[in-house]
Amino acid sequence: MSTQNPTAVRVYLARVRSALADLPESEVEEILEDVRPHLAEMEAELGESAKVDALIERLGSPESYAAELRASGGYPPRPADAGGETAVLRAKAGIGGARFAFWGLVFSVGGFALFGFAAAVWVRVEPLLGLLFVAPVFAISVAYVVRKGVGPVAELPEVVKLREIGTSFRSTKDGKGLAFLRSLKPAWWVLCAVVLVVFGLLLVLRDAEAVLLLPLLLVAAAAVVWAGPKVKGDRRLLWLAVPVSAFVIGSMLGGAGAAVDLIAKRSYGGGSYNSGYPPSYSDGYGNPQLMYGSHDVENIYAFDGEGKPLTEIYLYDEDGRPLSTTRYACERSTGEKRKVGDDNRYPRPRVERGVQDEQGNLNGYNGSRGYCQERTDVPFSAAIPKGAPMPPASSAPPSSPAAPPSSAPPSNSTQPTR
Repeated sequence: MSTQNPTAVRVYLARVRSALADLPESEVEEILEDVRPHLAEMEAELGESAKVDALIERLGSPESYAAELRASGGYPPRPADAGGETAVLRAKAGIGGARFAFWGLVFSVGGFALFGFAAAVWVRVEPLLGLLFVAPVFAISVAYVVRKGVGPVAELPEVVKLREIGTSFRSTKDGKGLAFLRSLKPAWWVLCAVVLVVFGLLLVLRDAEAVLLLPLLLVAAAAVVWAGPKVKGDRRLLWLAVPVSAFVIGSMLGGAGAAVDLIAKRSYGGGSYNSGYPPSYSDGYGNPQLMYGSHDVENIYAFDGEGKPLTEIYLYDEDGRPLSTTRYACERSTGEKRKVGDDNRYPRPRVERGVQDEQGNLNGYNGSRGYCQERTDVPFSAAIPKGAPMPPASSAPPSSPAAPPSSAPPSNSTQPTR
């Protein structure tokens, strides 16, 4: 690094040193020695003609960067009487756009986590459509940070307060554990990429149309592996790494919840749970799920004594309550299976889904798009047993035979004489 002219890095470091001036000189030097190599790499990347504004755009103001160094090292916050310059910077910067960028990031993190959780619970693509509501806010927030940098955001009062809370938390015993988690960051970015790829493959296995989403998840996986390690040097990348991390955490929690629910259903349904009450199951829409032993019953077929299928029956229990379950049908526009109501009329049309190729062949290895069809035929024939003994119709005593009609011819037998 040149020593004749003050480069942008040297000016930036000088302001960082001033912000750390309340600490012992030996500790300040130790802190600066840790960051000098990184800033030297950034100087080489920006070029010798780079200005301090370029560094502020990437890292935030020297004062906010110094506050982060304090927090990561477990040092106390800067005394209030030493924060005049930071207060001036905050007064100068317009905080409207910065505040929108910050809270837009918070809103996006919540949305990514929520919809990732929902998609993992159902293993379906549809919940991810909710991200379309998050996308405009997220895009505006990212655009502001790309244009203005993270400096104005770092100087927001709420961000400064959060930094102070984080600093005080790190000084506790719980903060030591958080510091250990921070040391695992490289492994975390790799884990995020793996989860995104696996999640995309599971969606494709469940729904062939999810193949359109798979490239986006692959791009997100590559982006987080690239951006994650660079976050410390360019705080703007937080607007990429943090939402992706939130999505991964949400999908992991949703997947864990779905797995626990599946294991519990199989365990209880298989009879390993013994209690005085039978287990109760509901489908995805909250309607009761009919069970026969440990198997779900989605349709019921009835036959008459001649083995002919009955086309329309209504089921009730012994108390006259309808045995209503969810009725499904094909969504014509997307080929998906959708709820169309609930009732106790059986049998239902069978909803068959799969893939087909360009020639219309179904479920072949060249299948490229999904299809859905409803079938009303009975998929099997029933053999009704003949000649089986029938139980008596009633347990009441038989009635006496009716008297012969008066028009009956007289009997030819003679009455004995006395």
